[in-house]
Amino acid sequence: MNIPNALTVSRLVAIPVLMALLLLRFPGHDQVAAALFIAFSLTDTVDGQLARRSGTVSDLGKFLDPLADKLFVLAVLIVLVQEGLVAAWVVVVIFSRELIITILRSVGASQGRVIAAAPLGKTKTVTQMAAVTLLILQRPYPVLVPIADIAVAAAVVFTLGSGLDYLWRFRHLLVPVDTSRIRLGPSGGAPEPSLAGELSDALRQGGLTVAVAESLTGGLVGSRISEAPGSSEIFKGSIVSYATEVKRSVLGVTAEHVVSAECALQMAEGARRVLGADVGLAVTGVAGPTEQDGQPVGTVYFGLAMPGHEPEAVHTRLPGNRMLIRQFSTISLLNLARLRLLGLSGPGVL
Repeated sequence: MNIPNALTVSRLVAIPVLMALLLLRFPGHDQVAAALFIAFSLTDTVDGQLARRSGTVSDLGKFLDPLADKLFVLAVLIVLVQEGLVAAWVVVVIFSRELIITILRSVGASQGRVIAAAPLGKTKTVTQMAAVTLLILQRPYPVLVPIADIAVAAAVVFTLGSGLDYLWRFRHLLVPVDTSRIRLGPSGGAPEPSLAGELSDALRQGGLTVAVAESLTGGLVGSRISEAPGSSEIFKGSIVSYATEVKRSVLGVTAEHVVSAECALQMAEGARRVLGADVGLAVTGVAGPTEQDGQPVGTVYFGLAMPGHEPEAVHTRLPGNRMLIRQFSTISLLNLARLRLLGLSGPGVL
């Protein structure tokens, strides 16, 4: 187990300790509980930063981190309800919001999409931590009672606000999925959307062909497109321009930095020109484990060149390790191209 995951687990281990401190009666027990609550709350920020900087983001960490956060706060709040320090409805509001967002993330994951933390969600977390700390300290320091009430009200407002913000921004995930566009995954298990099939259909309907220039994905985009039945009618090929000299000599890239919007556009135009396609797609970025051209791991640029549209470059920051960044980049480029061919202006990327 790496250090980030150990910090995450420490929050789970701290739960019974904090509950005991709040229920027991000895001099200074509330003050100790408040200090420990603050200390372990700070690990929520530290573990994520360490994981990203050290390139040790893991599936275990991504599962445990949100779970530990929710259990850590809710367990303390439940004890505070029992002790008569906060109304039960406050806990119901917070729990309901976390449950809804967890379900939303699960729906997004099933569709190959990641719902990243939003600024309002982070503000919600800070207000909740502040409110819980003041609720603990109001017992030994009654002067803090009105301040704690204000903090609880603020936490409830930001909890509801962030929940509504998530639901509005990702409302498209709640739209029923057209099952005619769904196929079984490679293992024959859970179904997955066939983005390549939808892209192929959109190209075929427009009488268009597509060519791809890939860098960090190393051929994954071309492989996915070629999986769709009848792809030979619309797919010209993929140029895996992994090395900088290939980008320059084959695709004609002149951009100073190969991880840039300018490079992505030139790659897309180059693929279209070299392979004689109507549509050119491109992806370049940093899959890790270290940064490149001053760009952090997860930085990705997509390029699109197609008839009737101005050349477009899209920038995003993708989460996860090297494998996930490559997979997310592939899915994002396919979806982005599909949306543009259908005349839709959605963000397209994860």
